[in-house]
Amino acid sequence: MRKIKIMPVFGTRPEAIKMAPVVKKLEDNSQFEVKTLVTGQHRYMLDQVLDLFGIVPSYDLDIMKEGQSLADITARVIGGLEGVLERERPGMVLVHGDTTTTFAASLCCFYHRIPVGHVEAGLRTDDKYSPYPEEMNRRLTGAIADLHFAPTKKAGDNLLKEGVNRKDIIITGNTVIDALLQVVEQDYRFEGQLLDDIDFGSKRVVLVTCHRRENLGQPMENIFNAIIDIIADNRDVEVVFPVHKNPKVRDIACPILKDIDRVHLIEPMDYQPFANLMNKCYMILTDSGGIQEEAPSLGKPVLVLRDTTERPEAVEAGTVRVVGTDRDAIFKQAHLLLNDKDEYDRMANSVNPYGDGKAADRIVEGILNSTRGQFFCALYSR
Repeated sequence: MRKIKIMPVFGTRPEAIKMAPVVKKLEDNSQFEVKTLVTGQHRYMLDQVLDLFGIVPSYDLDIMKEGQSLADITARVIGGLEGVLERERPGMVLVHGDTTTTFAASLCCFYHRIPVGHVEAGLRTDDKYSPYPEEMNRRLTGAIADLHFAPTKKAGDNLLKEGVNRKDIIITGNTVIDALLQVVEQDYRFEGQLLDDIDFGSKRVVLVTCHRRENLGQPMENIFNAIIDIIADNRDVEVVFPVHKNPKVRDIACPILKDIDRVHLIEPMDYQPFANLMNKCYMILTDSGGIQEEAPSLGKPVLVLRDTTERPEAVEAGTVRVVGTDRDAIFKQAHLLLNDKDEYDRMANSVNPYGDGKAADRIVEGILNSTRGQFFCALYSR
């Protein structure tokens, strides 16, 4: 029996984390021939995830350049992927989420009449500039995709409203839970003196991440000044902030926070220690999308430093609150969680809406069982 040739395509660390369980499940299934392609939209941060999960790509476009624009990324992904698609003619290309790699790869597949499976499909804010450019990357990929692997029913409902055929939508849960459960260890020890010296038992550690384009400038200044307020008001709180490598982020963060006692500015962390830091911390302040999905599985309240979220399930479940970028609003909500145990426990003990860690199994099964998927694979596999 001819194997189904599947090409997972991704280029950033968040994509790699969320696609790793899918890639490994595909590789373990004898019905598939897997040709993984990475674009290298992120380089170092991508490579450490590949090493962690033991993924060896068949192709690496290595597109990353200093100061790259969205247009640069789009053009280089399409240009690099085109020859690979012509040579391999996969039965389906799998993309993930909302990156420029995802949109550009989907568009290139459309040009070559190659089916696209979209993992983590259907997330929407309905504001095309928030998050930017992710919201439009998702919508445009959704318009091209043939199979839509939606992490939640709400995401699936979004797709139905946009006219996607119900039979092409598969509710899977989120693959990040699959990845998270593989790397968190209750007795984990950090490498490096700073984190190992923090007493997570007696100190309440607030984990901060902040990097989004729409927060550059005054919004980030507000966020970082709110952190100073939180520290000043709570003597047992320590802040750990892995600072994004983007120099525009560092140019704002370092002058405000570098000399503040109990604020630890550290380099970006590999995924395994970062996941275990999430597990050990008290609460999280972030403008990240993925952390909104991961933290509920670990019982960690999340304050989202954005005005919108494409992940409303966590807000509705009570594990996440959108607080925006106003200094006083951030302080007020953080103060509440740090000083009202009942309020904290309500968030920490809410049910995670993002699944049971078996999303990758459902995606593989969906590819195999989908009438449409079987048709495309038979038509295009070589």
